[in-house]
Amino acid sequence: MSSNTITADDCFWTATNLDLASGVSSDTRGLSSQEATARLALYGPNEPVTSLRRSLLIKIGRRLIEPLTAILLLAALITGVMGDRESCVIIVVILTSSIALDLFQVQRAEAAVEALRKSVAVTAQVRRDGLYQTVLVRDIVPGDIIQLKAGGLVPADGVVLTSHDARTNEAILTGEPYAVEKRPGPSSGALPADAFNALFSGTCLVNGTAEMLVIRTGTQTRFGKISSSLQDQEAPTAFETGIHSLGVLILRLTGFLVLFVVLVQVSSHRFSLDSFLFAVALAVGLTPELLPMIVTVTLSKGAVYMAQRKVIVKKLSAIHDLGAMDILCTDKTGTLTEASIAYDGSFDCDGQKSADVEALLYLNCKLSRYAHNEMDDAVLKTATPAAVDGYLDAAPFDFERRRSSVLFTRAGTPTIVTKGTPESLILLCSKVQHADGSIRPLDASISNKLRALVEDRGAQGYRLLAVAWRAMPSDRTTIDIHDECDLILAGFASFLDPPKASAKDAIRELSEAGVNVKIISGDAKPVVRHLLGVFGWKSPQIISGDEIEQMSAPALEACVADIDAFVRTSPDQKMRIVRTLRRCGHTVGFLGDGINDAPAIHAADVGISVDTGTDVARAAADIILLAPDLGVLSAGIKEGRRTYANIMKYIRMATSSNFGNMLSMAFASLLLPFLPLTPLQILLNNLLYDLSETGIPFDRADKADVDKPHAWDMRSILRFTLVMGALSSLFDIATFALLRLVFALDVSAFRTAWFVESIASQILVIFIIRTVLSPLKSHPHEMLALTSLGALGCALVIALTPLGILAQLVPLPSMVVAAMMAMVGAYLLCAEAVKRTGAKWLYPPREISPKTAP
Repeated sequence: MSSNTITADDCFWTATNLDLASGVSSDTRGLSSQEATARLALYGPNEPVTSLRRSLLIKIGRRLIEPLTAILLLAALITGVMGDRESCVIIVVILTSSIALDLFQVQRAEAAVEALRKSVAVTAQVRRDGLYQTVLVRDIVPGDIIQLKAGGLVPADGVVLTSHDARTNEAILTGEPYAVEKRPGPSSGALPADAFNALFSGTCLVNGTAEMLVIRTGTQTRFGKISSSLQDQEAPTAFETGIHSLGVLILRLTGFLVLFVVLVQVSSHRFSLDSFLFAVALAVGLTPELLPMIVTVTLSKGAVYMAQRKVIVKKLSAIHDLGAMDILCTDKTGTLTEASIAYDGSFDCDGQKSADVEALLYLNCKLSRYAHNEMDDAVLKTATPAAVDGYLDAAPFDFERRRSSVLFTRAGTPTIVTKGTPESLILLCSKVQHADGSIRPLDASISNKLRALVEDRGAQGYRLLAVAWRAMPSDRTTIDIHDECDLILAGFASFLDPPKASAKDAIRELSEAGVNVKIISGDAKPVVRHLLGVFGWKSPQIISGDEIEQMSAPALEACVADIDAFVRTSPDQKMRIVRTLRRCGHTVGFLGDGINDAPAIHAADVGISVDTGTDVARAAADIILLAPDLGVLSAGIKEGRRTYANIMKYIRMATSSNFGNMLSMAFASLLLPFLPLTPLQILLNNLLYDLSETGIPFDRADKADVDKPHAWDMRSILRFTLVMGALSSLFDIATFALLRLVFALDVSAFRTAWFVESIASQILVIFIIRTVLSPLKSHPHEMLALTSLGALGCALVIALTPLGILAQLVPLPSMVVAAMMAMVGAYLLCAEAVKRTGAKWLYPPREISPKTAP
């Protein structure tokens, strides 16, 4: 049996581990580095989709078959065949230049983003040359042996070699949310869901540890095949939906204008090849063909800037969602607190310091054979060591039970010791142990006193764990979760995790930026309430996971936006909270770093994790923070909004300017006995204008652009296009009248004069409509000024010198040039006046009403 002969339907889990190891030419020592390198070249990278970046030839091909480009190429061919070879060559050169500029910028942008993605690549512990080494997941090959622990992603398809209570979440493949036990096989099950010894790429280990033998990698895994088949069917993001809506809007405007021109030309019996080319050029002129390049470059620039602020963007469209976010749900540990958990001591059920409770706690932490958390590490570092006769078994922690147990022999008696959250563990106890060693029944009176003790310590900011025990039958050597009952409550352990000094300011900054912070924590209500008090909440609204469990969907929707913190929540409840907030119309971000956070991270509009988070959390996230600090995220949000603002600048400028010019030419085709510009001149005008806007990705954003969340608003874009486009068209018609009735220019001079007025007004109005403020107060970036004025200079040189002969442009009298500049000046003054008068209508702010944080 060989790995390269396994088909998609092969049930590899039915074979023995020995046969499988032989089939992939491996053994218990794993592979050598040399063999792994050779196999990587043979099988390719271990990625479910090998590359989202298309080759350069494919990109060129896709642009050439775009409808408008294809029509222009056809038009160029027709003009060439009919003898107008100069126009044919120039059209081809212009199109080639536009495509080349687009491809160059996109290639650079993709390279920058790919480098950022690699900087947060997931790794795995792989046995190479007989030793476990840290290896990039993409470099794993069939035959590798991998060590897995709770919180780690399963990086490939394979089988279990050894297992210590390993359980995986396979919901990504099966849809079932329950953890599945994994142990060595073989398995006789025909279905993957029945394969207790099989591990599948994309799932995650939620409990225990395991070693696995890799059988399939990359696109040959079950997850890889699903990813490949769905690669072109992914649901569009909010940003992609906005771009699509814009495309529909432009298509409708284009169709209307082109049909109008054709009908006018046909009705006046003037329809010709020039008329056809003119209509096609109108369509091209109205389309912001550099929009894909502007979007990609602007987003990639934003991604690079955000990386400099310790925010890594894995998915470019997430920049839009980050800027649009108006609610941020976050865990408290590590983001609001220092994540330096310190063990503060143990006390008994009477509230007195207790060495016995500390000894039981130490043994539970010490003898666990599973992954330790921060609390375990703090206890082992600080508590007084205790001894036992021998270790027998353990039941690891999970997020549903919220407790862990160990079984050991003490004085010859098997004893189970359990630690967990006070709320859950007290319910499993039937007795309490007092300071004098006496054991009494746990009645309602004692239970109330214990809960008051827990509440009081929590209100002081302490995180508590309860510790309980009981003797087991003498023949018991194993335990499971069903043995966690009829326990004796010994007492409690207290921990401190101090608030971050920067968190209060970060929360205030987010609130001022229109982002409402909600805490979703596994801690108890008193602890979270104390923390909220430290951060300035006066009367915070807090509900627990148990309360959420009892709520119907409408009930949760009615109150979720007003809740400040959710405590003792399970992974499913976190996901439910996020989805409910989204249904209520909010753009939701979720910041988490644990296994239990992954479902909510995936469900959020923008999933956020930290580079020290678990593999599954980082894989689910769209954005990775290199520093677990809300202040870092606040800076990233502002950069995301700046990026979005620049994209909107291009859209507003391109659609309004192009629409105005095309509307003018459409009416001119009705009023004038000749076309106001030749198709070639339209294309040249459009190319120079697009070049002038290539500096937009570098532009600064106004304070108003980054102070509040944003969202796509097609109505405002349409209003802006119609109002500013119509204003531009009015001045164009006035220019037509001036050139025709006052100066009585011939056709070539008329076209040259209007070309000068058109390109100058289009480019200079950039400095006015790029900002809602006065252009004297909001200065453009130097790069935008350079590209804009440089493109204008090129246009004037072409139009007013002998170079213009190539585009059928002729020299103009100085009086005509002066008149055109006067018209441009008048237009710019009117554009500024209209912008100021209708600022709230043309640049509407997003109306949001989240509960304001302190």
